[in-house]
Amino acid sequence: MAALKLIVLAAFLSLFNFTANSTALPTSFIKSSCKITTYPQVCVTSLAVYAPTIKRSPQQLAQTALSVSLDRAQSAHTFITKLNKFKGLKQREYAAIKDCLEEMSETIDRINKSVKELKSMGSARGKDFQWRMSNIETWISAAITNENTCADGFAGRALNGRIKTSIRARVTHVTQVTSNALALINQFAAKH
Repeated sequence: MAALKLIVLAAFLSLFNFTANSTALPTSFIKSSCKITTYPQVCVTSLAVYAPTIKRSPQQLAQTALSVSLDRAQSAHTFITKLNKFKGLKQREYAAIKDCLEEMSETIDRINKSVKELKSMGSARGKDFQWRMSNIETWISAAITNENTCADGFAGRALNGRIKTSIRARVTHVTQVTSNALALINQFAAKH
């Protein structure tokens, strides 16, 4: 009877160890991949939840990072749109918000194009692969420029306050996840 209990206990521990390792491996892949990004902690926290989908695929990691970036950009755009409807804002705040909305719309468009391009790559090779990756890298770099331009629109003392702080915080986060996505895309391209 004692031997049977030991066998059952050993089987249970083996199963637990296998389950723990199978979920830890994709997360460790994300952690090691995120080390090359500018914002590794943001990278890990934004992608860890997708570890079962990413597994150990550099392409899936890049695809997921782009999707996270797109989601964050859309969320920031929605938030800024709501702020634009506030009454009592200074004319300079309305102008900065309007400009920021345009920049974020372009960001969303460029990230969306990149998501579609990466998904449609299939088994692209050689010059076709390089051309598609070049498109993605260009669009994502432009998206980062748009995000920075949006944040820069709130520079100066004339725009101090909660509006500036809240928009800059959201746009900064979008810039961080987008920058990380670009690094992961470059890493994927280099291994291809």
